[in-house]
Amino acid sequence: MFADAVAFLGHQIHVCRYREAGTLLRWLGRDLTGQVVLDVAGGDGYWAAQARRRGARAVSLDLARHKMLRGQRISHAPALIEGDALRLPFANASIDKIMSVCALEHFTDGPAALREMARVLKPGGDLVLSADCLSRRAEWPHLFDAHCRRYHVHRTYTHETLQALLGACGFTLVDYRYQFRSRRMERAYLTLSAYGGRVGFNAAAPLIPFVAWSDRRHPNTQGSIVLCHARKQ
Repeated sequence: MFADAVAFLGHQIHVCRYREAGTLLRWLGRDLTGQVVLDVAGGDGYWAAQARRRGARAVSLDLARHKMLRGQRISHAPALIEGDALRLPFANASIDKIMSVCALEHFTDGPAALREMARVLKPGGDLVLSADCLSRRAEWPHLFDAHCRRYHVHRTYTHETLQALLGACGFTLVDYRYQFRSRRMERAYLTLSAYGGRVGFNAAAPLIPFVAWSDRRHPNTQGSIVLCHARKQ
């Protein structure tokens, strides 16, 4: 119970992840019975565990062994595999659905990771992912630079760039969403990432309803984080 409480506080009580991962899971489907669901760069496996709660045969892959050791103690823990997103240790067309929560921007070669996901995903399978976009990063270069240094961000993505990369891998874009769409909310996101400390995003969780309200009032064309739902042709 203690491990579950710590994981809940770290993942759900968070100004981004609650809505972000919730949307990705909704795109995966409510009933995942018997389906193999892979979370790429899944850390401690918390979100893969939520897929397992829906009946999936869930697998979380990550390079951080210490996170996986923590993940072994949570309820409905998925299979936890130490591995590289650029060299997925799975056979071709062996996975039913793939998710990846704000990991793509940290990979040294994001397009290669997408090609690997396409390789292991079955035809007709769904890929749901999120990534840093930071549409207005040029307005606050010092905040953006601090964000990239702190979180080891190699590249940011828009839904257009992701659509092109996914299309080259044999995917069709089904849906996309931006979060932190307004200028004010995007600056708040970057300020939290630059100066918020280890628990800045968690401490800002009370802002969730305000961010959601702001997003509804602004066009779905830009923001801090982009979410995509794609399907392998």
